[in-house]
Amino acid sequence: MTVPADFRSDTMTAPTPAMRQAMATAEVGDDVWGEDPTVQALEREGAAFLGKPAAVFVPSGTMANQIAIHVHCRPGDELICEERSHVFLFEGGGAARLSGTQVRTLVAADGFPSTEQVEDAVRADDDAHYPRSRLLVLENSHNMAGGRVAGVERLGALAAVARAHGMRVHCDGARLANAAVALGCAASELVAMVDSTTLCLSKGLGAPVGSLLAGSAEFVAAGRRARKAFGGGMRQAGVIAAAALLALQEGPAQLAADHAAAQRLVAGLQSLPWGSVEPDAVETNMVMLELGAGDAASLIGHLERSGIRASATGRTRVRFVTHRDIPVDGVDRCVDACARYRPEASAPPPLTS
Repeated sequence: MTVPADFRSDTMTAPTPAMRQAMATAEVGDDVWGEDPTVQALEREGAAFLGKPAAVFVPSGTMANQIAIHVHCRPGDELICEERSHVFLFEGGGAARLSGTQVRTLVAADGFPSTEQVEDAVRADDDAHYPRSRLLVLENSHNMAGGRVAGVERLGALAAVARAHGMRVHCDGARLANAAVALGCAASELVAMVDSTTLCLSKGLGAPVGSLLAGSAEFVAAGRRARKAFGGGMRQAGVIAAAALLALQEGPAQLAADHAAAQRLVAGLQSLPWGSVEPDAVETNMVMLELGAGDAASLIGHLERSGIRASATGRTRVRFVTHRDIPVDGVDRCVDACARYRPEASAPPPLTS
């Protein structure tokens, strides 16, 4: 039986046998009481990896981002981010729901606004008509921009603008390790200029669950209080922290292979008569295929019947994400399945109001 090749997301990675063994034998304690030694080890190593004084282990990247927003902002404040940022699109309205924070979005093709855009978006702090601009959120790599990355100089310039206006800077680093590998630098270099950052351990790094939120000791202490209030306090969490620790230690070495697989996929999709990809826009482990004919739903259905899974990011856009659990022949099978797709065989579904 052919193993499906699941390109929907790098969240599809399964824990390795070594991770499962580490989970089975993990030394544990009650983490809410601060007594789980495995969680403590993960937080120490995570803080060092990210170059921050402290880190806290949380169940998800969404919770990590929302804790950061909650600590940095007060009800009625405003954060600024790119319009397709995860904190705006994919976190259930958490900024408003949990922290009373308004979101102002900017448009940037590669996911990273210019310094001029940020400068123009900042509200006048002394005008009571406006919310206070309190937080700039950057996402690196940027998911909906196709895994695009920004380097130290560009990030530093954006952070400098925010700081000049008394704002804090948060990095949604769900795939920060991918960005670091793509840029050939340490992850800590990419977040040296920000006040807080996240790192998802359950995507390409391979852990079954968990993220880190890092920053100053004072920030993380406040973050722990918010984690408890948000329902993220875990008890014998060392069971999952053991796998997350292995993901942190061993996972980054795998990411270059994931990026190389994405490049092979791009090369194979170049000749499609009904779709296009931008090779220069593929910087990490994501490939965005824009359909010139047909629609995403019909292509995804065709691929599913061929043992290939992908996800739609729009009516005519399909995302492929490479990761450690894509079968060895997965890229070739994906290219072959796409080559056999005939968009004229499937009429687009009717639009509804």
